[in-house]
Amino acid sequence: MHHVAYWLRHTPMTEPGPLALAFEKLPSDVASLNRSAQGLLVHSEWLSAYGIDANTFCSVDRVTLAVSERLGELLKLDKRRLQVARAPANRSAGTCRDFALTLCSFLRATGTPARLRCGFATYLAAGWEDHWVCEYWDRQRGDWRHSDSQLDEITRAQCGVGFDPSNVPRDLFLTGGEAWLRCRAGEQNSDRFGHGDVKGLWFIQVNVVRDAYAVNGRETSVWDEWREAPPELRRVLPEELPRVDRLARRPENPPGNLTPAWLRL
Repeated sequence: MHHVAYWLRHTPMTEPGPLALAFEKLPSDVASLNRSAQGLLVHSEWLSAYGIDANTFCSVDRVTLAVSERLGELLKLDKRRLQVARAPANRSAGTCRDFALTLCSFLRATGTPARLRCGFATYLAAGWEDHWVCEYWDRQRGDWRHSDSQLDEITRAQCGVGFDPSNVPRDLFLTGGEAWLRCRAGEQNSDRFGHGDVKGLWFIQVNVVRDAYAVNGRETSVWDEWREAPPELRRVLPEELPRVDRLARRPENPPGNLTPAWLRL
């Protein structure tokens, strides 16, 4: 079990690097840092909601970039402070993980322990949709809270979100491990969890592993290539259940080198 200060340390994906000076000028409260991230990023699947033609974004893809690389490219085009919101068409297009990664980097740089969590949200679509958020340490309460910096005014309005994005209710976002254990106990239907048309216990296992890697300082892993898995291997074998159960209960324990069989084909 890591001490909470472990999550003050940057990883290669959150390290400000040459942008350290720009990070020093950031605010320190979570709500303001959420807004800072929102003014720099736009979700690649929500472009039309912001009146953006996807064809104008030549770099739209699902590759998760290090924060220093992503924001460094932005600052080359617009040298204003990071907390100054860019027009949506001038932001960097990414995914929910890029929002979470940017907020995590900001929080660590301003003295708040933070880490990424991979799991499922029930406020973005019907059922439980694959999603990433940032988890940060609330010193006043002495526990962890979830913040979803993707939830700006436009996203909240379209999804009917009424809660504070810097304090996502625990019953509306489940980590991969929490979702796995609830489904294994019969409390939830695994067919309601997934990414698009890919649903079920196999995909929940993917997020159990990705969450464990993220908590242990590796925000990307071989499990991010789950789309390469052929249909016949998108299943959980009975002998794998105890191992995934253990990882789901204790994601902070080092997951080891878990390489899925479908990447060795």
